[in-house]
Amino acid sequence: MSTVATAEPVDLEELLRVAEEAARVGAAELVSRAGDLTALRVDSKTTATDPVSEADLAAERAIREVLARRVPDDGIVGEEGDDVVGTTGRRWVVDPLDGTVNFLYGIPQWCVSVACEGLVGVVLDPLRGELFAATAGGPATLDGEPLEPRPAPEGGLGHALVHTGFGYAAEVRREQATIVSRLLPAVRDLRRAGSAALDLAWVAAGRGDAYFEYGVKAWDTAAGEVIARAVGLRVERLEPFGALQPGILVAPPALIDELRALVGPVAGA
Repeated sequence: MSTVATAEPVDLEELLRVAEEAARVGAAELVSRAGDLTALRVDSKTTATDPVSEADLAAERAIREVLARRVPDDGIVGEEGDDVVGTTGRRWVVDPLDGTVNFLYGIPQWCVSVACEGLVGVVLDPLRGELFAATAGGPATLDGEPLEPRPAPEGGLGHALVHTGFGYAAEVRREQATIVSRLLPAVRDLRRAGSAALDLAWVAAGRGDAYFEYGVKAWDTAAGEVIARAVGLRVERLEPFGALQPGILVAPPALIDELRALVGPVAGA
Protein backbone atom coordinates (compact mmCIF):
# COMPACT_ATOMS: atom_id res chain seq x y z
CA MET A 1 0.00 0.00 0.00
CA SER A 2 1.21 3.45 -0.76
CA THR A 3 1.72 5.96 1.99
CA VAL A 4 -1.42 7.99 2.62
CA ALA A 5 -1.01 11.74 2.19
CA THR A 6 -2.05 13.66 5.30
CA ALA A 7 -3.00 17.26 5.84
CA GLU A 8 -1.02 17.63 9.05
CA PRO A 9 2.45 16.68 10.31
CA VAL A 10 2.71 13.00 11.21
CA ASP A 11 4.41 11.74 14.36
CA LEU A 12 5.10 8.16 13.35
CA GLU A 13 6.33 7.11 16.77
CA GLU A 14 3.12 8.36 18.35
CA LEU A 15 1.05 6.52 15.75
CA LEU A 16 3.06 3.39 16.50
CA ARG A 17 2.27 3.74 20.20
CA VAL A 18 -1.43 4.03 19.35
CA ALA A 19 -1.22 0.91 17.16
CA GLU A 20 0.50 -1.07 19.91
CA GLU A 21 -2.03 0.03 22.54
CA ALA A 22 -4.92 -0.93 20.27
CA ALA A 23 -3.38 -4.31 19.44
CA ARG A 24 -2.77 -5.16 23.09
CA VAL A 25 -6.32 -4.22 24.08
CA GLY A 26 -7.70 -6.38 21.29
CA ALA A 27 -5.43 -9.26 22.24
CA ALA A 28 -6.65 -9.14 25.84
CA GLU A 29 -10.20 -9.76 24.60
CA LEU A 30 -9.03 -12.75 22.58
CA VAL A 31 -6.88 -14.32 25.27
CA SER A 32 -9.71 -14.05 27.79
CA ARG A 33 -11.88 -16.17 25.48
CA ALA A 34 -9.27 -18.61 24.21
CA GLY A 35 -9.62 -21.13 27.03
CA ASP A 36 -13.21 -22.12 26.33
CA LEU A 37 -13.61 -22.08 22.56
CA THR A 38 -16.70 -24.31 22.54
CA ALA A 39 -18.61 -21.58 24.39
CA LEU A 40 -18.05 -18.98 21.67
CA ARG A 41 -20.90 -17.94 19.38
CA VAL A 42 -19.72 -18.46 15.80
CA ASP A 43 -21.27 -17.29 12.53
CA SER A 44 -20.07 -17.65 8.93
CA LYS A 45 -19.05 -15.04 6.35
CA THR A 46 -18.10 -15.73 2.72
CA THR A 47 -18.72 -19.49 2.95
CA ALA A 48 -19.91 -21.95 5.58
CA THR A 49 -16.26 -22.66 6.46
CA ASP A 50 -15.24 -18.98 6.80
CA PRO A 51 -16.09 -18.21 10.44
CA VAL A 52 -16.41 -15.09 12.55
CA SER A 53 -16.73 -15.48 16.30
CA GLU A 54 -17.85 -13.24 19.14
CA ALA A 55 -14.14 -13.04 20.05
CA ASP A 56 -13.40 -11.32 16.71
CA LEU A 57 -16.20 -8.85 17.32
CA ALA A 58 -15.23 -8.08 20.92
CA ALA A 59 -11.59 -7.55 19.96
CA GLU A 60 -12.50 -5.16 17.15
CA ARG A 61 -14.81 -3.18 19.42
CA ALA A 62 -11.99 -2.78 21.93
CA ILE A 63 -9.53 -1.69 19.22
CA ARG A 64 -12.00 0.84 17.79
CA GLU A 65 -12.53 2.30 21.26
CA VAL A 66 -8.79 2.98 21.56
CA LEU A 67 -8.65 4.55 18.11
CA ALA A 68 -11.74 6.68 18.77
CA ARG A 69 -10.10 8.01 21.93
CA ARG A 70 -6.53 8.44 20.68
CA VAL A 71 -7.07 9.45 17.03
CA PRO A 72 -10.73 10.51 16.84
CA ASP A 73 -10.46 12.25 13.46
CA ASP A 74 -8.81 9.37 11.59
CA GLY A 75 -10.65 6.93 9.35
CA ILE A 76 -11.01 3.26 10.24
CA VAL A 77 -11.65 0.13 8.21
CA GLY A 78 -11.89 -3.20 9.99
CA GLU A 79 -12.74 -6.74 9.00
CA GLU A 80 -15.79 -6.97 11.24
CA GLY A 81 -17.13 -3.40 11.60
CA ASP A 82 -18.40 -0.53 9.50
CA ASP A 83 -15.94 1.85 7.87
CA VAL A 84 -15.36 5.21 9.53
CA VAL A 85 -14.55 8.18 7.29
CA GLY A 86 -11.98 10.50 8.84
CA THR A 87 -10.86 14.05 8.15
CA THR A 88 -7.06 13.77 8.57
CA GLY A 89 -6.23 11.73 5.47
CA ARG A 90 -5.07 8.85 7.67
CA ARG A 91 -6.86 5.51 7.73
CA TRP A 92 -6.47 2.70 10.27
CA VAL A 93 -6.78 -0.83 8.95
CA VAL A 94 -7.64 -3.43 11.59
CA ASP A 95 -7.84 -7.19 11.72
CA PRO A 96 -8.84 -8.02 15.29
CA LEU A 97 -8.19 -11.74 14.86
CA ASP A 98 -6.21 -12.96 11.87
CA GLY A 99 -6.36 -16.73 11.96
CA THR A 100 -9.90 -17.28 13.28
CA VAL A 101 -10.02 -20.93 12.24
CA ASN A 102 -6.78 -21.60 14.12
CA PHE A 103 -8.17 -19.75 17.14
CA LEU A 104 -11.35 -21.83 17.13
CA TYR A 105 -9.40 -25.08 16.87
CA GLY A 106 -6.97 -24.11 19.62
CA ILE A 107 -4.04 -23.90 17.18
CA PRO A 108 -1.58 -21.27 18.48
CA GLN A 109 -1.14 -19.42 15.19
CA TRP A 110 -3.25 -16.28 15.24
CA CYS A 111 -2.65 -12.61 15.89
CA VAL A 112 -3.95 -9.05 16.03
CA SER A 113 -3.01 -6.74 13.15
CA VAL A 114 -3.27 -2.95 13.42
CA ALA A 115 -1.93 -0.50 10.82
CA CYS A 116 -2.20 3.17 10.07
CA GLU A 117 -2.26 2.61 6.34
CA GLY A 118 1.16 2.96 4.76
CA LEU A 119 2.61 4.63 7.88
CA VAL A 120 2.88 2.18 10.79
CA GLY A 121 2.15 -1.48 11.35
CA VAL A 122 1.89 -3.74 14.39
CA VAL A 123 1.37 -7.50 14.39
CA LEU A 124 0.91 -8.93 17.90
CA ASP A 125 1.12 -12.64 18.64
CA PRO A 126 -0.23 -12.74 22.20
CA LEU A 127 0.37 -16.44 22.83
CA ARG A 128 4.11 -16.17 22.08
CA GLY A 129 4.29 -12.65 23.49
CA GLU A 130 5.83 -11.34 20.27
CA LEU A 131 5.24 -7.83 18.93
CA PHE A 132 6.35 -7.09 15.37
CA ALA A 133 6.30 -3.39 14.51
CA ALA A 134 7.58 -0.88 11.97
CA THR A 135 7.17 2.66 10.69
CA ALA A 136 7.40 3.73 7.05
CA GLY A 137 11.03 4.41 6.28
CA GLY A 138 12.09 3.32 9.75
CA PRO A 139 13.39 0.11 11.25
CA ALA A 140 11.29 -2.98 11.85
CA THR A 141 11.46 -4.48 15.30
CA LEU A 142 10.57 -7.64 17.18
CA ASP A 143 9.88 -6.88 20.84
CA GLY A 144 11.81 -3.65 20.43
CA GLU A 145 14.91 -5.24 18.91
CA PRO A 146 15.75 -4.31 15.29
CA LEU A 147 15.13 -6.87 12.57
CA GLU A 148 17.92 -7.17 10.03
CA PRO A 149 17.25 -6.63 6.31
CA ARG A 150 16.23 -9.87 4.62
CA PRO A 151 18.49 -11.03 1.76
CA ALA A 152 17.56 -13.85 -0.60
CA PRO A 153 18.84 -17.31 0.35
CA GLU A 154 22.25 -18.08 -1.11
CA GLY A 155 20.89 -20.98 -3.12
CA GLY A 156 18.26 -18.82 -4.83
CA LEU A 157 14.65 -19.83 -5.30
CA GLY A 158 15.40 -23.53 -4.93
CA HIS A 159 16.46 -22.85 -1.32
CA ALA A 160 13.53 -20.54 -0.49
CA LEU A 161 10.90 -21.36 2.11
CA VAL A 162 7.66 -19.80 0.83
CA HIS A 163 4.58 -19.03 2.94
CA THR A 164 1.10 -18.96 1.41
CA GLY A 165 -2.56 -19.30 2.23
CA PHE A 166 -5.74 -20.69 0.66
CA GLY A 167 -9.27 -19.46 0.16
CA TYR A 168 -12.48 -21.07 1.36
CA ALA A 169 -14.41 -21.57 -1.88
CA ALA A 170 -13.85 -24.83 -3.79
CA GLU A 171 -13.29 -23.14 -7.17
CA VAL A 172 -10.64 -20.88 -5.63
CA ARG A 173 -8.82 -23.85 -4.09
CA ARG A 174 -8.71 -25.62 -7.45
CA GLU A 175 -6.85 -22.66 -8.95
CA GLN A 176 -4.56 -22.47 -5.93
CA ALA A 177 -3.79 -26.18 -6.17
CA THR A 178 -2.58 -25.64 -9.73
CA ILE A 179 -0.21 -22.91 -8.57
CA VAL A 180 1.07 -25.07 -5.71
CA SER A 181 1.76 -27.98 -8.07
CA ARG A 182 3.91 -25.66 -10.17
CA LEU A 183 5.68 -23.96 -7.29
CA LEU A 184 6.40 -26.83 -4.93
CA PRO A 185 9.08 -28.53 -7.08
CA ALA A 186 10.86 -25.19 -7.57
CA VAL A 187 11.37 -24.17 -3.92
CA ARG A 188 12.74 -25.59 -0.68
CA ASP A 189 9.20 -26.02 0.69
CA LEU A 190 5.84 -24.34 1.24
CA ARG A 191 4.17 -23.40 4.51
CA ARG A 192 0.45 -22.74 5.07
CA ALA A 193 0.08 -21.65 8.70
CA GLY A 194 -3.29 -19.89 8.51
CA SER A 195 -2.59 -16.24 9.36
CA ALA A 196 -1.54 -13.86 6.59
CA ALA A 197 -0.44 -11.13 9.01
CA LEU A 198 1.82 -13.55 10.91
CA ASP A 199 3.12 -14.98 7.63
CA LEU A 200 4.30 -11.50 6.63
CA ALA A 201 5.79 -10.75 10.05
CA TRP A 202 7.56 -14.10 10.14
CA VAL A 203 9.07 -13.64 6.67
CA ALA A 204 10.30 -10.20 7.77
CA ALA A 205 11.87 -11.88 10.82
CA GLY A 206 13.62 -14.55 8.73
CA ARG A 207 11.18 -17.39 9.47
CA GLY A 208 10.67 -17.81 5.76
CA ASP A 209 11.93 -16.23 2.56
CA ALA A 210 8.79 -15.13 0.71
CA TYR A 211 5.01 -15.01 0.89
CA PHE A 212 2.20 -14.90 -1.65
CA GLU A 213 -1.54 -15.27 -1.46
CA TYR A 214 -4.61 -14.47 -3.53
CA GLY A 215 -7.83 -13.11 -2.07
CA VAL A 216 -6.31 -11.33 0.92
CA LYS A 217 -7.86 -8.07 2.06
CA ALA A 218 -6.31 -4.84 3.28
CA TRP A 219 -6.83 -5.78 6.93
CA ASP A 220 -4.96 -9.05 6.39
CA THR A 221 -1.79 -7.43 5.07
CA ALA A 222 -1.65 -3.68 5.87
CA ALA A 223 0.51 -4.01 9.00
CA GLY A 224 2.66 -6.81 7.62
CA GLU A 225 3.42 -4.83 4.46
CA VAL A 226 4.89 -1.96 6.47
CA ILE A 227 7.05 -4.43 8.42
CA ALA A 228 8.14 -6.30 5.29
CA ARG A 229 9.16 -3.14 3.46
CA ALA A 230 11.14 -1.97 6.47
CA VAL A 231 13.47 -4.98 6.14
CA GLY A 232 14.00 -4.48 2.42
CA LEU A 233 11.47 -6.92 1.02
CA ARG A 234 9.58 -6.08 -2.17
CA VAL A 235 5.77 -5.93 -1.97
CA GLU A 236 3.85 -6.38 -5.21
CA ARG A 237 0.20 -6.85 -6.18
CA LEU A 238 -0.88 -10.02 -7.94
CA GLU A 239 -3.52 -9.47 -10.60
CA PRO A 240 -6.73 -11.54 -10.42
CA PHE A 241 -7.32 -14.38 -12.84
CA GLY A 242 -9.75 -17.24 -13.11
CA ALA A 243 -11.51 -17.63 -9.78
CA LEU A 244 -8.72 -15.85 -7.91
CA GLN A 245 -9.17 -12.38 -6.47
CA PRO A 246 -6.22 -9.91 -6.35
CA GLY A 247 -3.34 -10.95 -4.18
CA ILE A 248 0.07 -10.03 -2.84
CA LEU A 249 3.63 -11.21 -3.39
CA VAL A 250 6.41 -10.38 -0.92
CA ALA A 251 9.99 -11.46 -1.44
CA PRO A 252 13.59 -10.26 -1.60
CA PRO A 253 14.23 -8.33 -4.84
CA ALA A 254 16.45 -11.14 -6.15
CA LEU A 255 13.57 -13.66 -6.02
CA ILE A 256 10.58 -11.58 -7.01
CA ASP A 257 10.72 -12.11 -10.80
CA GLU A 258 11.06 -15.91 -10.59
CA LEU A 259 8.26 -16.16 -8.05
CA ARG A 260 5.95 -13.92 -10.04
CA ALA A 261 6.43 -16.10 -13.09
CA LEU A 262 5.37 -19.16 -11.10
CA VAL A 263 2.43 -17.76 -9.16
CA GLY A 264 1.21 -14.86 -11.31
CA PRO A 265 -1.71 -14.65 -13.73
CA VAL A 266 0.30 -15.31 -16.90
CA ALA A 267 1.60 -18.62 -15.53
CA GLY A 268 -1.81 -19.60 -14.26
CA ALA A 269 -3.91 -18.52 -17.22
